[in-house]
Amino acid sequence: MQLKKSRAAVSGILTGAANGLFGGGGGMIAVPLLSENLNYGAKQAHATAILIIAPLCLISAIIYALNGFFDASIVIPSSIGNVVGGLVGAALLDKLPALWVKIAFIAVMLAAGIRMVAG
Repeated sequence: MQLKKSRAAVSGILTGAANGLFGGGGGMIAVPLLSENLNYGAKQAHATAILIIAPLCLISAIIYALNGFFDASIVIPSSIGNVVGGLVGAALLDKLPALWVKIAFIAVMLAAGIRMVAG
Protein backbone atom coordinates (compact mmCIF):
# COMPACT_ATOMS: atom_id res chain seq x y z
CA MET A 1 0.00 0.00 0.00
CA GLN A 2 2.83 2.40 0.82
CA LEU A 3 4.48 1.70 -2.55
CA LYS A 4 1.21 2.56 -4.34
CA LYS A 5 0.97 5.85 -2.43
CA SER A 6 4.59 6.67 -3.29
CA ARG A 7 3.97 5.90 -6.96
CA ALA A 8 0.83 8.03 -6.85
CA ALA A 9 2.78 10.94 -5.34
CA VAL A 10 5.53 10.72 -7.98
CA SER A 11 2.88 10.45 -10.70
CA GLY A 12 1.21 13.55 -9.28
CA ILE A 13 4.46 15.50 -9.31
CA LEU A 14 5.13 14.57 -12.94
CA THR A 15 1.56 15.36 -13.97
CA GLY A 16 1.57 18.71 -12.16
CA ALA A 17 4.93 19.69 -13.60
CA ALA A 18 3.79 18.92 -17.15
CA ASN A 19 0.51 20.76 -16.68
CA GLY A 20 2.16 23.79 -15.13
CA LEU A 21 4.97 23.95 -17.66
CA PHE A 22 2.88 23.39 -20.79
CA GLY A 23 -0.40 24.97 -19.66
CA GLY A 24 -2.15 21.64 -20.04
CA GLY A 25 -1.37 18.16 -21.14
CA GLY A 26 -1.15 16.76 -17.64
CA GLY A 27 -3.71 14.15 -18.65
CA MET A 28 -1.36 12.92 -21.35
CA ILE A 29 1.07 12.11 -18.56
CA ALA A 30 -1.47 11.10 -15.91
CA VAL A 31 -3.30 8.48 -17.97
CA PRO A 32 -0.23 6.36 -18.84
CA LEU A 33 1.10 6.72 -15.30
CA LEU A 34 -2.22 5.63 -13.82
CA SER A 35 -2.50 2.76 -16.29
CA GLU A 36 1.03 1.43 -16.23
CA ASN A 37 2.40 2.59 -12.89
CA LEU A 38 -0.70 2.12 -10.73
CA ASN A 39 -2.48 -0.63 -12.74
CA TYR A 40 -5.73 1.27 -13.39
CA GLY A 41 -7.93 0.13 -16.26
CA ALA A 42 -8.22 2.45 -19.26
CA LYS A 43 -11.59 3.97 -18.30
CA GLN A 44 -10.66 4.35 -14.64
CA ALA A 45 -7.35 5.98 -15.60
CA HIS A 46 -9.06 8.52 -17.87
CA ALA A 47 -11.75 9.38 -15.31
CA THR A 48 -9.22 9.65 -12.49
CA ALA A 49 -6.95 11.82 -14.64
CA ILE A 50 -9.81 14.28 -15.18
CA LEU A 51 -10.40 14.53 -11.43
CA ILE A 52 -6.69 15.12 -10.89
CA ILE A 53 -6.32 17.63 -13.72
CA ALA A 54 -9.41 19.78 -13.03
CA PRO A 55 -8.12 21.57 -9.91
CA LEU A 56 -4.61 21.61 -11.33
CA CYS A 57 -5.83 23.41 -14.46
CA LEU A 58 -7.69 25.95 -12.35
CA ILE A 59 -4.54 26.75 -10.36
CA SER A 60 -2.42 26.94 -13.53
CA ALA A 61 -5.03 29.17 -15.20
CA ILE A 62 -5.01 31.59 -12.27
CA ILE A 63 -1.23 31.82 -12.37
CA TYR A 64 -1.23 32.36 -16.16
CA ALA A 65 -3.99 34.99 -15.86
CA LEU A 66 -2.12 36.87 -13.15
CA ASN A 67 0.91 36.97 -15.43
CA GLY A 68 -1.09 38.05 -18.49
CA PHE A 69 -0.44 34.88 -20.52
CA PHE A 70 -3.89 34.43 -22.07
CA ASP A 71 -6.21 35.91 -24.67
CA ALA A 72 -9.40 37.00 -22.91
CA SER A 73 -11.34 37.17 -26.19
CA ILE A 74 -11.41 33.38 -26.55
CA VAL A 75 -12.07 32.40 -22.93
CA ILE A 76 -15.88 32.24 -23.16
CA PRO A 77 -16.18 30.49 -26.56
CA SER A 78 -13.43 28.04 -25.64
CA SER A 79 -15.01 27.35 -22.27
CA ILE A 80 -18.38 26.62 -23.87
CA GLY A 81 -16.70 24.26 -26.33
CA ASN A 82 -14.80 22.56 -23.53
CA VAL A 83 -17.97 22.01 -21.49
CA VAL A 84 -19.84 20.55 -24.48
CA GLY A 85 -16.85 18.41 -25.45
CA GLY A 86 -16.41 17.27 -21.87
CA LEU A 87 -20.03 16.18 -21.61
CA VAL A 88 -19.82 14.28 -24.91
CA GLY A 89 -16.51 12.69 -23.94
CA ALA A 90 -17.78 11.63 -20.51
CA ALA A 91 -20.88 10.07 -22.09
CA LEU A 92 -18.72 8.24 -24.65
CA LEU A 93 -16.32 6.99 -21.98
CA ASP A 94 -19.22 5.18 -20.36
CA LYS A 95 -20.35 3.58 -23.63
CA LEU A 96 -17.15 2.79 -25.56
CA PRO A 97 -15.16 -0.39 -24.96
CA ALA A 98 -11.92 0.20 -23.04
CA LEU A 99 -9.84 -0.83 -26.06
CA TRP A 100 -11.42 1.89 -28.22
CA VAL A 101 -10.76 4.46 -25.51
CA LYS A 102 -7.13 3.38 -25.41
CA ILE A 103 -6.81 3.50 -29.22
CA ALA A 104 -8.40 6.97 -29.38
CA PHE A 105 -6.03 8.23 -26.68
CA ILE A 106 -3.01 6.83 -28.51
CA ALA A 107 -4.20 8.41 -31.78
CA VAL A 108 -4.58 11.82 -30.13
CA MET A 109 -1.14 11.56 -28.52
CA LEU A 110 0.45 10.54 -31.85
CA ALA A 111 -1.29 13.35 -33.74
CA ALA A 112 -0.17 15.91 -31.15
CA GLY A 113 3.41 14.62 -31.27
CA ILE A 114 3.53 14.65 -35.06
CA ARG A 115 2.08 18.14 -35.17
CA MET A 116 4.66 19.40 -32.67
CA VAL A 117 7.54 17.85 -34.61
CA ALA A 118 6.21 19.19 -37.92
CA GLY A 119 6.09 22.60 -36.26
